[in-house]
Amino acid sequence: TFTAWCNSHLRKAGTQIENIEEDFRDGLKLMLLLEVISGERLAKPERGKMRVHKISNVNKALDFIASKGVKLVSIGAEEIVDGNVKMTLGMIWTIILRFAIQDISVEETSAKEGLLLWCQRKTAPYKNVNIQNFHISWKDGLGFCALIHRHRPELIDYGKLRKDDPLTNLNTAFDVAEKYLDIPKMLDAEDIVGTARPDEKAIMTYVSSFYHAFSGAQKAETAANRICKVLAVNQENEQLMEDYEKLASDLLEWIRRTIPWLENRAPENTMQAMQQKLEDFRDYRRLHKPPKVQEKCQLEINFNTLQTKLRLSNRPAFMPSEGKMVSDINNAWGGLEQAEKGYEEWLLNEIRRLERLDHLAEKFRQKASIHESWTDGKEAMLQQKDYETATLSEIKALLKKHEAFESDLAAHQDRVEQIAAIAQELNELDYYDSPSVNARCQKICDQWDNLGALTQKRREALERTEKLLETIDQLYLEYAKRAAPFNNWMEGAMEDLQDTFIVHTIEEIQGLTTAHEQFKATLPDADKERQAILGIHNEVSKIVQTYHVNMAGTNPYTTITPHEINGKWEHVRQLVPRRDQALMEEHARQQQNERLRKQFGAQANVIGPWIQTKMEEIGRISIEMHGTLEDQLNHLRQYEKSIVNYKPKIDQLEGDHQLIQEALIFDNKHTNYTMEHIRVGWEQLLTTIARTINEVENQILTRDAKGISQEQMNEFRASFNHFDRDHSGTLGPEEFKACLISLGYDIGNDAQGEAEFARIMSIVDPNRMGVVTFQAFIDFMSRETADTDTADQVMASFKILAGDKNYITVDELRRELPPDQAEYCIARMAPYSGRDAVPGALDYMSFSTALYGESDL
Repeated sequence: TFTAWCNSHLRKAGTQIENIEEDFRDGLKLMLLLEVISGERLAKPERGKMRVHKISNVNKALDFIASKGVKLVSIGAEEIVDGNVKMTLGMIWTIILRFAIQDISVEETSAKEGLLLWCQRKTAPYKNVNIQNFHISWKDGLGFCALIHRHRPELIDYGKLRKDDPLTNLNTAFDVAEKYLDIPKMLDAEDIVGTARPDEKAIMTYVSSFYHAFSGAQKAETAANRICKVLAVNQENEQLMEDYEKLASDLLEWIRRTIPWLENRAPENTMQAMQQKLEDFRDYRRLHKPPKVQEKCQLEINFNTLQTKLRLSNRPAFMPSEGKMVSDINNAWGGLEQAEKGYEEWLLNEIRRLERLDHLAEKFRQKASIHESWTDGKEAMLQQKDYETATLSEIKALLKKHEAFESDLAAHQDRVEQIAAIAQELNELDYYDSPSVNARCQKICDQWDNLGALTQKRREALERTEKLLETIDQLYLEYAKRAAPFNNWMEGAMEDLQDTFIVHTIEEIQGLTTAHEQFKATLPDADKERQAILGIHNEVSKIVQTYHVNMAGTNPYTTITPHEINGKWEHVRQLVPRRDQALMEEHARQQQNERLRKQFGAQANVIGPWIQTKMEEIGRISIEMHGTLEDQLNHLRQYEKSIVNYKPKIDQLEGDHQLIQEALIFDNKHTNYTMEHIRVGWEQLLTTIARTINEVENQILTRDAKGISQEQMNEFRASFNHFDRDHSGTLGPEEFKACLISLGYDIGNDAQGEAEFARIMSIVDPNRMGVVTFQAFIDFMSRETADTDTADQVMASFKILAGDKNYITVDELRRELPPDQAEYCIARMAPYSGRDAVPGALDYMSFSTALYGESDL
């Protein structure tokens, strides 16, 4: 084994040995072996053939072994040179331990333990392999085959190996190792199988060759994996760098394209165009910018992630291309947001400016149009020569009209100044249509100056004839001053007389009638005022006839004519009787409504208390103890009959209520009862009387079934009523307890008494409502006081009929009981199955317990 091991290494240096003790005597091949297995150069060997040269070479080899921390005990150069087999083999084993086994390290164990642990780990998945040592654990050869198959499964078909064929297993492993793994055949299969305990050193030496052979392949695989991992990290980082560069370039390009658009301050002439710009900006904010914000955020995340990966993988930090640093992007983004902010502010200012301009322009047009409409024909009017042939009254009227025109002209002075001021502001705000505004404004100003001059010229002409027209003018003015308010009064009167009214009470219609009477009282004074106004007009006509004045026009101060005044006055006189008629009809209608209210109120005020009284009487009957229960039942049924006979009055009230609804009457001060109150009370009354009758009937059934005397029922009722202090028809737990004590029921104040009372409450109040009704009270007291049948009593009775037997026959039942009851028992009794049973025997015991619910019938 040692020779094969040495040759496996010396073969790399192109030499071999045949006999260890002979071939290592000169120390040359020993030094060569150490150089091969350590990878280091030893001191230059002595090539001489003398003994001293050989001892020198062996000492150099032994010194090298000692320099590696190996303590050589009792091994000297002379013994090796002399060919001492034991010493030579000991030295070789020491070399194997140091250079082939000592460096093995598996899970913090080294050398022999490490090699053993490595074998255990590698062979653990294989059946029939249990490596615990370096001797008998390897005798069946499966351990060697498992090591080979674990690392090179294509070399051995492990599934075909048998544990009972160790020679085949060992030879297979040795041959495969030598042929494919370059591990020399250091062991002999027959020796291993034929030896009870194979040589541990030989096995360790051979197994260490497997470790070194496979560990090299594993190291190569690990190195390849490490390279792939490094390359994958580099590729991923490079891809992240490319992604960053592309994303940064795209984002910067988008910012570069967007900023000029945001910095464009070219104004628009119309609000619609600016609104479109604002809408485009909002689309940019809503649709275009958010994805870019995400891209910017993702860019920063990618950059930080990339830098972290580079730092964790010991790579140099990523330096983006010039101008594509995160700070550059942030600066560009800041410029974008600054431009965006400025653009938004500019848009809003422009919209406000255009809104102001549109408002001013519209205001200018409105005021200009009003002014032009007002001045239309004014120049022609001022240039008329009508005063030359006019009469006195016409001249007076023209003069007054001219004065009014001058006042109007002065009043329009502000409008002209406003028009000029607006035009000036439009110019200052750079209104796009300023030329047309300026031209129109200039035309208005020129026309205004011309109107002023013509007004002055006409005034001078009119003043010369003023005195001729003064009298007529004064009369016309007086007429106008009095006609206008009188005309307004008549129009208001006509409106009031024709106004529709909606009233709901007699008081409201009486108020309208009073107001109308007061209005009619003012008519004589109004007629006098009308005649006075017409008298002024007649006086003008008299002056015209007296002085032969040419009346070429109408009253300049008013358009109200005497004909119009007379016509409206006549209309007012016609409307007065119509109003009288309407008020009378509405008064009659309200009187009818009031009668309906009183009629309904009178009936409701009787029926409502009647229902309440009946409810109270029924309550008293149900708790009082006058007469027997049958007397109370008869009394209640008489009440029920009288209540049912009262139904026509309810129906009559329903009819009155329908008439009120049809008349749209919504309130009634004559009663606090509504039809809904009456209906609910009537239904409660019917329900209460029916429920009370049912309770008395149940009490009669309980009394008759339990054998309770009328005196006991009266005593129970008296006690219950005494403790029912709120007359609610129920007792609370404490009231019920006091009632039981008053009837002689012994309930102590100790724990036993409380438990007994809790049991009683569970009987009378099974639903845990917290109250005890009279019916529940009667049921409980009847169970406590009445002489009731029991299952034992019934069984005892059957036993008598059966002649003291434990069963009964059909003949006995038919002989002792009425036919229908006998057949009832026969149909329901189970067959008797006791030892003393006879054919046809029936079980009367189970039948008796079933009657009282103690078993199934």
